[in-house]
Amino acid sequence: MDTTIPDGLDRDIAALKAKAADYGARHKVIDGIEWPNGARLAVNFTADFDTMLLRRLMNEPPSQLAKGEFGGRVGIWRLIELFDSHRIKATIFTPGRICELYPESLRAAARSGHEIADHMWEHRVPKEPELERDHLEKTIAAIEKTVGRKPVGTRSNHSRELLLEHGYIYVSEDSMDHRPNWLSAPDGSKPILNLPFHYAIDDAMFFSFAWLGSDNSAQRMMDPDHVEELWWRMFEQCWRDGGYMNICMHPFVSGRALRIAMLDRLINRMKALPGVWFPSCEEVARHIIGARKGAN
Repeated sequence: MDTTIPDGLDRDIAALKAKAADYGARHKVIDGIEWPNGARLAVNFTADFDTMLLRRLMNEPPSQLAKGEFGGRVGIWRLIELFDSHRIKATIFTPGRICELYPESLRAAARSGHEIADHMWEHRVPKEPELERDHLEKTIAAIEKTVGRKPVGTRSNHSRELLLEHGYIYVSEDSMDHRPNWLSAPDGSKPILNLPFHYAIDDAMFFSFAWLGSDNSAQRMMDPDHVEELWWRMFEQCWRDGGYMNICMHPFVSGRALRIAMLDRLINRMKALPGVWFPSCEEVARHIIGARKGAN
């Protein structure tokens, strides 16, 4: 039997290995993180405050725009109240344009101690470098003007170099691992911390009808009790293993009353276990960065 690898396939394998090596050089998982006060698990509650901006970018009909608007008028306030009632410090990832549309909700969140972070200018990152810079700088200025403080984190694919130039210390976008990791240049220089999340713990995956343009046959309108159990099992596994968990919500999705009630039950179950820390993403990032500096 001829086991010779054809030249073309051999080149493909070599290219894949080179790509994997490059990816591995740029992504470094952080093992054995020690959390404050002996906590075994850090849980970030994050909210992507998109309202209708993403819907506009996708040219969706008025009914979808109105669904997004609910998040700005009602949903975000319910989430702030929920987090405050549990003394959880959440991170609100907001597009810069939201500062023009719903500034009072962002100010209320900031007054409660929640982090206001970057989620692009209008829910997209331009491909043109100068326009990308313009969008990022407008978002920074808008958030600082609204809540009195520049963002230090983002949920976006803005270029790492540009983020570092503007004082960002973390991103929460890449899901290459369930643990926090460093994203760097191929030689390991200029790293930025990534706090990963995944669609399996994203409310839009379960509750958003016609999610990302899907047709009616692919609609996702699941029973909140079922989602509660799925997320609880995920939390239990994370708690047993120790480490990190990032839960992604959207005010126009989780801000509905029955889902707020589900989240309230879920948080109570989480709090019943020992050693769970509920910080903002910035708190997690500064803790990891501080430990890294201390080890050097």
